[in-house]
Amino acid sequence: MTPERPRGEDAIPNLPASVEPSAPVNEPASVQLYAALDLGTNSCRMLVARPRGSQFDVIDSFSKTVQLGAGLEASGRLSRASMGRTIQALRVCQKKIEKHGVTRMRLVATEACRRARNAKDFIRQVRRETGLSLEIIQPEEEARLAVISCAPLVSPRTEQLLVVDIGGGSTELVWIDLSSVAPDHRARAIMRLHRGFHGEDGARVVDWISVPLGVATLKDQFVDVEDDGARFALMSWFFEENLASFSPYNAQNPREGFQIIGTSGTVTTVAASFLNLKRYDRAKVDGLEMTSDQIDFVIRDYLSLGPEGRRTDPRIGRDRHSLIMSGAAILQALMRIWPTDRLSVADRGLREGLLYAQMSADGVLTEGPYA
Repeated sequence: MTPERPRGEDAIPNLPASVEPSAPVNEPASVQLYAALDLGTNSCRMLVARPRGSQFDVIDSFSKTVQLGAGLEASGRLSRASMGRTIQALRVCQKKIEKHGVTRMRLVATEACRRARNAKDFIRQVRRETGLSLEIIQPEEEARLAVISCAPLVSPRTEQLLVVDIGGGSTELVWIDLSSVAPDHRARAIMRLHRGFHGEDGARVVDWISVPLGVATLKDQFVDVEDDGARFALMSWFFEENLASFSPYNAQNPREGFQIIGTSGTVTTVAASFLNLKRYDRAKVDGLEMTSDQIDFVIRDYLSLGPEGRRTDPRIGRDRHSLIMSGAAILQALMRIWPTDRLSVADRGLREGLLYAQMSADGVLTEGPYA
């Protein structure tokens, strides 16, 4: 992950300054609370939130590196050790859900569980030992949820939008044409994609792809390459090769009106490193714009540090140091391909998308900029 964060870290929109994410909160009985849990290849993350206007307030959160996909590339199965770590984390989530009396929730698993031969057995074990019902979602829904979470960061000037979600086991890319949407309505049109990629609100999904390569799976592909620089270059070019079927690949679009939004631990770590943050500060990272040159500078710095230097760099953090170069290889490939010299950094993702989708479906978000 990004530099070591306080308990209850990670994407927390509109958090009241007086409320600590992990602190018990006595909510009025009339307030419906929602939970969203994202169990990925590397991490288990959860948010508990309440709707507020067209947005939501996070009242509790959880994030833990569980490495559920460790060894999956070689065996095709979730290991006993990785399932044990994950179930321990899920027990914490279950206690938080119970403490807040949450009844409206979506608890989803992504690429590791999509690929593992024993995923159904694992889901049953989770249900038996924690009482939680995990749902394995398909890549299209994962991509859609990541997109709508980024709606507040879409510029009114954006006509062509690429949203990139670099996960542990896969990377989702969605290309959206907003040219027929009035500038003031573009973020709202993105939010309405929770209904599906084939909506009629003016935001047209040109193409999307889920590449089965994330920070963990890409690293595993090249673990036998000893030279640090050579391994990085091979990972970057290999990822680019896997984008060949994505229709906007090498699209000849003008830089004017084009925006890339990146959402992942990789992107926020690169941003934190650029800002030289020894302690992570979401307020400084979320929404930050970085130029290609600034991103390249950080990546060159990572390479010059070498594996040992990255391990001890407080800007990277203990949970992220072994995965940052595979994530950086993906990021470099994306910036090499598409016609922009800027990237918008999003400290938000699947969990926020799950919350927006649930609240929108229930009609508890008021009409506003993003509802």
